[in-house]
Amino acid sequence: MLNDKTILVTGGTGSFGNEFAQYVLENYEPRKVVIYSRDEYKQFVMRNKFVELGRAAGKDYDSKLRFFIGDMRDGARLRRALGDVDYVVHAAALKQVPACEYNPMEAIKTNVDGAMNLIDAALDTGVEKVVALSTDKAVNPVNLYGGTKLVSDKLFVAANAYRGQCGTTFSVVRYGNVAGSRGSVIPFFDKLIREGATELPITDFRMTRFWISLNEGIQLVVKALAEATGGETFISKIPSFRVTDLATAMAPGLKQVEVGIREGEKLHECMVPAADSLTTYEYERNYVVYPHMEWCDLSKVDLHGGKKVEPGFVYDSGTNTEWLTVEQLRGLVSKMDIHY
Repeated sequence: MLNDKTILVTGGTGSFGNEFAQYVLENYEPRKVVIYSRDEYKQFVMRNKFVELGRAAGKDYDSKLRFFIGDMRDGARLRRALGDVDYVVHAAALKQVPACEYNPMEAIKTNVDGAMNLIDAALDTGVEKVVALSTDKAVNPVNLYGGTKLVSDKLFVAANAYRGQCGTTFSVVRYGNVAGSRGSVIPFFDKLIREGATELPITDFRMTRFWISLNEGIQLVVKALAEATGGETFISKIPSFRVTDLATAMAPGLKQVEVGIREGEKLHECMVPAADSLTTYEYERNYVVYPHMEWCDLSKVDLHGGKKVEPGFVYDSGTNTEWLTVEQLRGLVSKMDIHY
């Protein structure tokens, strides 16, 4: 599917971009993988990393990689970067909840205006497919980051209505914090444990989260690139875990202290709200929310054998049917590459 294709990744020097580029280069023969991001030093580090990875694999990865310095806020630069690009994976965003709360207009400029710039540039240059990465925080948002991602998701879905004859399709992939990623609870706990903490702070003993690995996120993006016809939101079926169980798995002898939920934080993650149940279909390993829009006639859409969920269905980490045990969590964390 990705053979002889040029794929551009916005925000491509992050954890997702690094892993996605490696996955594509190891499993396909792309024409090019283009990394579009703002930080030239991170691009330098990434290029050196892939030179070594290619050398170890007996391949010339560097000849397939291109690095483009640019900002999502710069529409003209995006148009230049998208020349001859077939697929776009949009991973760039301001993601830190406190930073977005304190700098709301900066978050809007990157997450909302940047999304619109990408849509316009993709339509103008005839990109085949755009897959935008979303977050559970876009569902019933309680913080500005979630609010900007909700708007971004709606922009990408609505873009399918005015693509005209160019044929560009836009879809969304939604998942929560990747296990072990920067800023998530696992590196936070791990750092405290390594520093000799005598207790672990838990914001709320009732708190639950979904567990998704970076590889599972990449597989969902690849699925969206293969199957999306325009406007779908793809969501993986993944297990839940209790934050208290995670703390026990990582430090079984350490006391856990409830410190209170933080501003902008939820007790549980929600991936599919009840309002979306009318157009949500279940598959073996994922859900797809199809657009509830006048221009989307589901009778003409290939649903790939999906089963419509019951009205009022909610996919929430607190009411999930699959849970990780303390032992399973301990095993997963022990094999994990934790990012600080």
